[in-house]
Amino acid sequence: MKFLVKKSPDGFIKTINDEISSILNRNFDSFFPEYVMSETYEKMAMPVEIHEKDTEYKIMAELPGVKKEDLDIEIDKNYLTVCAKRHEEKKEDTKSFRKSEFKYGEFSRTVYFPEEINIEDTKAKLEDGVLKITAPKKVVEKQDKKKLAVE
Repeated sequence: MKFLVKKSPDGFIKTINDEISSILNRNFDSFFPEYVMSETYEKMAMPVEIHEKDTEYKIMAELPGVKKEDLDIEIDKNYLTVCAKRHEEKKEDTKSFRKSEFKYGEFSRTVYFPEEINIEDTKAKLEDGVLKITAPKKVVEKQDKKKLAVE
């Protein structure tokens, strides 16, 4: 008992918490590589904005550089999936040098709705790099009350 040091409970818990955090950070950094949150990933991501109204959902997705023919949108009951392909190519030619850059990528985003949407009346429009989808909610017929007889 040569190195016995009295610590307050708060300090002890903080020390243990710091140690656990340090161990987790060291061990899990390899599972989540830096490129996941890098600038390239952010450029290929599809930011989505969803507004719920009384009778419909309005979805907006930012898709700069994506053409209408490179979009694939599917609806299955409560799920809306948007798949997109991006192809960018930049070329610079001058007297002294030639520069060419290109980016290719595919990405998708699935949105879940708490209630079914009306597939037939759902519309999508791509304008100035923004995809706008209007998805009306499916009208559910109200049922009258019913008493059940116990057998």
